[in-house]
Amino acid sequence: MHTRTDSRTRSAIRVIRFELSAALKLLLLLLVLVCITHKVHAQCDLRQNRPTLEENVPHLNRFDRLPYPYSPLREADVMWSKRVWRTIDLREKINHPYYYPEVPYNGLRNLFDLIKLGLYGECIHAFDNPAMDDEFKTPMRVEQVAALLVDEQLVDVEDPFNPGTYRRDTMRNEITGMEIKAYWIKEDWFFDKQRSVMDVRILGICPLKEKKDPSTGDVIGYQPLFWIYFPELRPLLAKQETFLGQNFSQRPTYDEMFSKRLFSSYIHKESNVYDRPINSYYTGLDAQLDAERIKEDMRNFESDMWHY
Repeated sequence: MHTRTDSRTRSAIRVIRFELSAALKLLLLLLVLVCITHKVHAQCDLRQNRPTLEENVPHLNRFDRLPYPYSPLREADVMWSKRVWRTIDLREKINHPYYYPEVPYNGLRNLFDLIKLGLYGECIHAFDNPAMDDEFKTPMRVEQVAALLVDEQLVDVEDPFNPGTYRRDTMRNEITGMEIKAYWIKEDWFFDKQRSVMDVRILGICPLKEKKDPSTGDVIGYQPLFWIYFPELRPLLAKQETFLGQNFSQRPTYDEMFSKRLFSSYIHKESNVYDRPINSYYTGLDAQLDAERIKEDMRNFESDMWHY
């Protein structure tokens, strides 16, 4: 009789110990998650540049905004999909909200300055080798990003100890949003049969810097800097408002701008068996016509899903 009672007691003690151990592990995990979340929000907080206005101004509540929620999607409902790469040219007037202001003011900043803020605060991560790899495989450290965002130029500087003579010197300038003239975006287009709509998800964004000839200073092309995983960037985009139109009290965030497709772009690559961009087999007007052909094919596929 005593042996059976002791066995039950030991079993109960083991169960209690197991439950206590599981509860402690869960508590430690929650504490770690809270600390990480607090650290990320502290580093990526935009309140440090908050304008000195009244606290009850409606548009100042942007710091608590969350990304625009996507519609629920099941993989089984995706009956067709296509991956495309686009170029957003910031020289176009419709894309100016992503390029201006030149320097932050009144709580506004251009898209690249916002990305730099997130990179230096370590709440988003950059991925290296953007020209050859857009699969987010090689994350960059903050030191690597800081070194990449410094532009070195050879300039002739007058010797202060020998007026009239010049010597070649290296000038180091940090890259600003004014030198970013375009962006690449990588996105998936798909048809959701549950909602019977064609939808899109942006996967990544890559800023392009002007590439100049060191001897003449002429622009000879664009240099991709790094890829950013777009879903990781969205919480930061949702907290930064832009200036669009003349109504200053209704300012959309960058996340709303991308979600509503408020930008102009052209396709420079689609998913294909050769994994090659359009400019590798077409140039000039032919490349533009092929980009329009890709857009037209996707539009025709959506319209062909319906019978009239």
